[in-house]
Amino acid sequence: MISVTRLLATSALAAVALSAALPAFAADKGYVGIAMPTKSSARWIADGDNMVKKFQEAGYETDLQYAEDDIPNQLAQIENMITKGVDVLVIAAIDGTTLTSALANAAAADIKVVAYDRLIRDSGDVDYYATFDNFKVGVQQANTLVDGLKERFPDAHPWNVELFGGSPDDNNAYFFYNGAMSVLQPMIDAGDVAIPSGQMGMDTVGTLRWDGAVAQARMDNLLSANYTDQTVHGVLSPYDGLSIGIISSLGGVGYGSGDMKMPIVTGQDAEIPSIKAILRGDQYSTIFKDTRALAEVTVGMVNALIEGGEPEINDTTTYDNGVKVVPSYLLEPVPVTEANWEKVLIDSGYYTADQVN
Repeated sequence: MISVTRLLATSALAAVALSAALPAFAADKGYVGIAMPTKSSARWIADGDNMVKKFQEAGYETDLQYAEDDIPNQLAQIENMITKGVDVLVIAAIDGTTLTSALANAAAADIKVVAYDRLIRDSGDVDYYATFDNFKVGVQQANTLVDGLKERFPDAHPWNVELFGGSPDDNNAYFFYNGAMSVLQPMIDAGDVAIPSGQMGMDTVGTLRWDGAVAQARMDNLLSANYTDQTVHGVLSPYDGLSIGIISSLGGVGYGSGDMKMPIVTGQDAEIPSIKAILRGDQYSTIFKDTRALAEVTVGMVNALIEGGEPEINDTTTYDNGVKVVPSYLLEPVPVTEANWEKVLIDSGYYTADQVN
């Protein structure tokens, strides 16, 4: 695995290079519409803030809108941006399958579209995609799960694990799940990992809208139905918001107290409540995706599109949206545990120590 130091250094160098390529405070370069899914996650707030900052520093006017996970609201916001005459749309879709007509309208108005973090499906009018290596996110989640199982439950065999997936309307959820299962399925086949509930596959374990309350309720049901006379050792959770709900469920039946060790719970997005949970020993790991670097890449893409150039990409094969393979730029995710959280999150300036303590 690439070292954290090398990843952070590479990310910083890339950010400097991208910043140098952009005029620092140019005026009237263009008008960018930014459609974000929700403010219910701190991660999406950071995404929006970082993009507005970077776009404005580069000389662009911005229109940032949050749809609060309401699909008709996001469609209306995008149509309004088209009517107002934005030059480029940057869209993190709530449901990546619902934007075909809106994007056709954008194309008719000669408005370019950059899919942000989540792939927009079923449309030929998506020009580029900026995201992280989402399959690798899943691989890293599974690897940290296995590391934690070995550390906390060295004598258990097989390890009892339950699986959670992300929202089925988010294309990334399938990459996270498939990446994780590329690690876990061979261990299941070898008898090293068991799934006592038998619940596997995104059609079964997916969590609509990444809702932590839904994940908590499902964990409650899994525990009551399958763990009255055995122990759960680990839970694959693809997102911190789900992890907090899962941990609440586990704590409700006594895990993490007395002789009942807290199971290994994974996560994603390095949200502050989950970093605090990691420091308490409740959550084992999360995956950090530096939204500052993603904003830099997105600004670079938009800048190239407006100036008539070719945006920098590093993937032309992975992201088939059902109509076309969307040219993409994939950034590197970084696993975070108690051992490296300060180096990754504090030393890089993403958080301050006061925010976490």
